Amino acid sequence: MARSALLGSSLAKKYWMALTGLFLCIFLIAHLAGNLQLLDMSPDGQLKFNAYAKFMTTFPLVKVVSYLLYASILFHAFDGILLALQNRKARPVRYHYEKAGANSTWYSRQMALLGTLVLVFLVIHMKGFWYEMHWGDLGLDADGNKDLYTLVAAAFSQPWYVAIYVVSMAVLAFHLLHGFASAFQSLGLNHPRYTPLIKNVGVFFAVVVPVFFALIPVWMFINA
Repeated sequence: MARSALLGSSLAKKYWMALTGLFLCIFLIAHLAGNLQLLDMSPDGQLKFNAYAKFMTTFPLVKVVSYLLYASILFHAFDGILLALQNRKARPVRYHYEKAGANSTWYSRQMALLGTLVLVFLVIHMKGFWYEMHWGDLGLDADGNKDLYTLVAAAFSQPWYVAIYVVSMAVLAFHLLHGFASAFQSLGLNHPRYTPLIKNVGVFFAVVVPVFFALIPVWMFINA
């Protein structure tokens, strides 16, 4: 059984995977709420988005939460890799090949791959926006805030970047489709009355959140 000083037993790994995953789901909602401001491409909308970006990078409490977010992303990825390696060692290849398709969905069997693709997208995304907002040479808008909006608009005017973003959101949707309900199951929160509701909420979340994220670059590209 794969072990680490931080994660301990297999059960501990699943608990940490569930907790960090649900925390990242909360972050997705908050991040989406802020990014939806990009749909307002008017001059006032651009200033409001830049003000929001400044708040998210300077307000002390938000900065503390952001450090927790970065740690959760890395821990979730590391934990997922350990679990994937552990499951591969524990499952006979022949049984996996013959029986897996009958007992589970393809995306539940490819969570490690889907998670890796999401992580690659996050690196690209953070390099293009997060890094530039913190250390890039951005101009200032009329209110004296860093003009992140112009950088985002320039990125979303490129068809290849919009395509990567949309495909990445589809990958995220499949990752969430299994991960959301699985997190509650890993925490032992199963009940005949509530489990179907959790699954339905999970499906809704896995579809709606990525769709709205994908809508933003498509909208900005069309209206550029």
